[in-house]
Amino acid sequence: MSWHPQYRSSKFRHVYGKAASKDKCYDCVPITRSVHDNHFCAVNPSFIAVVTECAGGGAFLVIPIKQTGKLDPHYPKVCGHKGNVLDIKWNPFNDFVIASCSEDATVKIWDIPNQLLKRNITTPKKELLGHARRVGLIEWHPTADNILFSSGYDYKIMIWNLDVKDTVLSKPVKILDVHKDVVLSMSFNTDGSLLATACRDRKIRVIDPRAGTVLQEASYKSHRANKVLFLGNMKKLFSTGTSWWNNRQIALWDQNDLSVPLLEEDLDGSSGLLFPIYDSDTHMLYVVGKGDGNIRYYEISPEKPYLNYLMEYRSHLPQKGIGMMPKRGLDVAACEIFRFYKLIPTKSLIEPISMIVPRRSESYQEDIYPLTAAAQPALTAQQWLNGINKGPLLVSLKPGSGATTSLPQFLDPETSTKATDLSQQEQEGEGGQMSMEDEQEPREIKGGRKRLKTEETLPKNKQICLSNGFDIFECPPPKTENELLRMYFRQQEEIRRLRALVNQRDVQIKQLELELRNLSMDTDNY
Repeated sequence: MSWHPQYRSSKFRHVYGKAASKDKCYDCVPITRSVHDNHFCAVNPSFIAVVTECAGGGAFLVIPIKQTGKLDPHYPKVCGHKGNVLDIKWNPFNDFVIASCSEDATVKIWDIPNQLLKRNITTPKKELLGHARRVGLIEWHPTADNILFSSGYDYKIMIWNLDVKDTVLSKPVKILDVHKDVVLSMSFNTDGSLLATACRDRKIRVIDPRAGTVLQEASYKSHRANKVLFLGNMKKLFSTGTSWWNNRQIALWDQNDLSVPLLEEDLDGSSGLLFPIYDSDTHMLYVVGKGDGNIRYYEISPEKPYLNYLMEYRSHLPQKGIGMMPKRGLDVAACEIFRFYKLIPTKSLIEPISMIVPRRSESYQEDIYPLTAAAQPALTAQQWLNGINKGPLLVSLKPGSGATTSLPQFLDPETSTKATDLSQQEQEGEGGQMSMEDEQEPREIKGGRKRLKTEETLPKNKQICLSNGFDIFECPPPKTENELLRMYFRQQEEIRRLRALVNQRDVQIKQLELELRNLSMDTDNY
């Protein structure tokens, strides 16, 4: 009989949740009172958007991420909808574009200005008119640019190509009419070639969105799914819902066989919904309870028991909705691996909660920050519609890599192409995840050649100081503590590199001195 250890080895076993201090929270935010089961919050490294209460229509707030503290009661809103806003989602490849859907049966795309809002935004960039009834869900495609999915109470999922000049679109490129009731949840696999849905008819479906066909359908009676989620490249689905006895329940499925779940577990008897959130980089799964203050988190493994319970963050303040910061907006200096934004309507408060791996070292922890999805698309809208599949472009979160922000709003095409090409090079090798050490030497050689060319082309009268390939004098001074830490770590790396070079030179000098001494001794002997 083999002995199994009680605790499995995992670097995420001691992850803990840390709530932000009062001055880092967003106070006096009029959070919506809608009973719709959605997140009501969307976050990116530049802004936090939250659905709010508004008389005579629907609206949401867009607050700069660094503008914490009390919100001005007259702060401008985005208020172009005629009915309550039900869902909002940021474009994953542009931090200044957000989509919203509403009870007025429309989907609107908004341009958010880079500077602070001074007046209400009422005119959308694009308006999508296709649904006959209210629109409850929207999702951006994870790898293709300007592809948006919307799901309405007309039981239809519509695919929109926003890569057109028209401001009003009334014909989607594809309509998925395979559901017999309201769609409660939508989730993409890693490359966006498959779509999983949970429907009010208690069935989970795996759909090929371009062909419009149902590949798998679950009709398991004892689990009524409300939310469903693809678990990255694990070939598995995770769902939350209720059991026959109305207990909150979680289930794990094989995406190629939805007849019986691989795992089924009752959590508690509360009535609130469970929001599942998966981090494919760390293989951690978070289950957030609506109406309570708990966040359970697990680690997913490809073998049995599949789901390994880690810990539970507890709070006495119940959450109505939740927002998630993309990986490129995390504080890697503090070993932060995930960040939630918790909506607390009873206190009109948005509270950030950081999930932190306790580490003593202050250097960059490469083992907990593998290559993550970049802020650039891997495909154009037309390429995806033509049948091409491609995984997300991958970048490093290491400070100084320059890949933690999305492309600016008005970027030159040449710069955009260069950035995309660089990310594609990083994605090649070993199925899209390349080793940073393997590519270090060639990059340093190329970087050296580029520096030589730069020095040759510079005018004699212009002085420039290059460090790690960037001009120190052109870099703006750090404005926040996070930027200051990044600059500090970048400088520490440069100091270490220079020290190593000095040590190498010292060794070479000693070797030459020894050779000279040997030569002089040989000549004396003769």
